[in-house]
Amino acid sequence: MAGHSKWANIQHRKNRQDSVRSKLFSKLAKEITVAAKMGDPDPDKNPRLRLAVKEAKSQSVPKDVIDRAIKKSQVGEGEDYEEIRYEGYGPNGVAVIVEAMTDNRNRTASNVRSTFTKNGGNLGETGSVGFMFDRKGEIEYPAEVGDADTVLMAAIEAGAEDVESTEEGHTIWCADTDLNEVATALEAELGESNSTKLVWKPTTTTEMDLENMEKLMKLVDALEDDDDVQRVTTNFEASDEVMAQL
Repeated sequence: MAGHSKWANIQHRKNRQDSVRSKLFSKLAKEITVAAKMGDPDPDKNPRLRLAVKEAKSQSVPKDVIDRAIKKSQVGEGEDYEEIRYEGYGPNGVAVIVEAMTDNRNRTASNVRSTFTKNGGNLGETGSVGFMFDRKGEIEYPAEVGDADTVLMAAIEAGAEDVESTEEGHTIWCADTDLNEVATALEAELGESNSTKLVWKPTTTTEMDLENMEKLMKLVDALEDDDDVQRVTTNFEASDEVMAQL
């Protein structure tokens, strides 16, 4: 199983914890507010907002929280947020991409740099690790939606680029600019997805042992604890034995 998928599984388990869940809700709501502010407040007329709402629903964000986030955009909130991407290295030279949404660039940059330094990492320049990732659309479906061939055919018809099917479920990849269209076509064929979002997909990975994986998780946890940080992506690869010990 690819490192990215394993990390997604770790995150899924983490997100069940109430404290992490509350912070996740807040970040998803912020994305909804900004997406609505940048375009139409109607998800059907605003692809970015539609995806933000879809992802929030997949994480069980209550409808009233979603509606409130959209309304905030109409009263001036969200207009001061700036999207910034930070790139750096974690333990054992693993690549780390940090996506932030902030109303104070200096504060966020200082906090992110400090977090890298305190947790055995180094913040680099923009582009220092980005070349090791591709920007892709990622759509996830549960295994019970159909067998691998059924999902593959639906994905091909929808215009997707690739499908990874395991006992746990199906991950469908597409070009970042096609995510809204592919997701809509798949929804008509397979129903509601578990998750639909833009991600940084590693094109090269860094092998991690147990000690470095533990250090990496501390770094990522610390970064995600920052209210300005929306998401963190790494390109680690670890054996099943290492993952079982975490």
